[in-house]
Amino acid sequence: MSDSVLDKVMEQAEQIRELGPVNESLGKLDDKAAKVLRDSGVMRMLQPVTHGGLEVHPREFAETVMGVASLDGSTGWVAGIVGLHPWEMAFADERVQQEIWGENQDTWIASPYAPMGVARPVDGGYILNGRWQFSSGTDHCDWIFLGAMVGDSEGKVAQPPNALHVILPRSDYQIVEDSWNVVGLEGTGSKDIIVKDAFLPEYRTLKYTEVVDGTAVRRAGLTNPLYKVPYTSIFPLGITSAVVGIAEGALAAHLAYQRSRVQITGTKIKDDPYVLYAISEAAEEIKASRVLLLDYISRMYDQAAAGKEFTFAERAAARRTQVRSAWRAVHAMTEIVVRSGGNGLRKDNPIQRFWRDAHMGLAHAIHVPGSVYHVSALTQMDIEPPMGPMRSMI
Repeated sequence: MSDSVLDKVMEQAEQIRELGPVNESLGKLDDKAAKVLRDSGVMRMLQPVTHGGLEVHPREFAETVMGVASLDGSTGWVAGIVGLHPWEMAFADERVQQEIWGENQDTWIASPYAPMGVARPVDGGYILNGRWQFSSGTDHCDWIFLGAMVGDSEGKVAQPPNALHVILPRSDYQIVEDSWNVVGLEGTGSKDIIVKDAFLPEYRTLKYTEVVDGTAVRRAGLTNPLYKVPYTSIFPLGITSAVVGIAEGALAAHLAYQRSRVQITGTKIKDDPYVLYAISEAAEEIKASRVLLLDYISRMYDQAAAGKEFTFAERAAARRTQVRSAWRAVHAMTEIVVRSGGNGLRKDNPIQRFWRDAHMGLAHAIHVPGSVYHVSALTQMDIEPPMGPMRSMI
């Protein structure tokens, strides 16, 4: 049996760990870190086999992202986000797939999907303008997915609102240097993107509603259950997997540091029952977060494989599990980080970087619990949730 993608990544584990501070100092992934991801096949795990992809079970993708993130948060974050984009590209127009992967099947695609631009309709397509934040891994990508609202003839958002996912080559957008100045996940290089008067052919666009409700997948005729898992389940998967993996990395770094640590009182950590209790509790909470996340995506895949449709309530419950997995893992990680002592938070100790990265990852919009929990609770009581933002990304 050939090695899995995760096996290939772990063969370079020490290099990924060592590049963590380097990525952070550069404000983006070092070329060597990007090469490990490229050579191992991480970014092709959800890519269609027709373009050199692996089409793996989403559980395997999540486990791989967790493994990478446990070595370095920024590298895992880029793997989780950029690695998701080939999933949606699989049901985009074949012409744009060929443009992206025809000459190089290892071409990376960036994002973000937030509809921060306006696409004004013209003959044959749209004219796009806007500025977007948080384009993770963008320096290593040659194409990009962006969210946009359809505009009117004056370039203002048309009513009723209609959102698109649009696809552009690197020549059509500008990466804003020095726009990524944050306390965590510094090595992701999640910079701003500017687009000015770029022409978008119609075939390089996808209607957001058709991505969410599965129409786009059905139209493409894809049969692998991987692509029939709801977008609102698959897209958050890479992000939350990275956060859980970062918590696992913090736990591993904490254990390595505490093994021989002696407190200022002269007590060895191995003889301190209170710290040992905290370690065990945190380890189980982080493990539970992993199990919950992998269980929910496996169930969604199984349902897709059985040819069953997904109700809104099922999608909401899946999002609730995903959000709770992230918060549970970060809360548990914090309990052990604060027991690492002052020296555990020095800049030369990886514990503090995992801690900062995890909290930055938890702040992602996909992890905001309020509306997800609200809507999920209503659906459990058979109450129809209100239309509008509350239902966003469910």
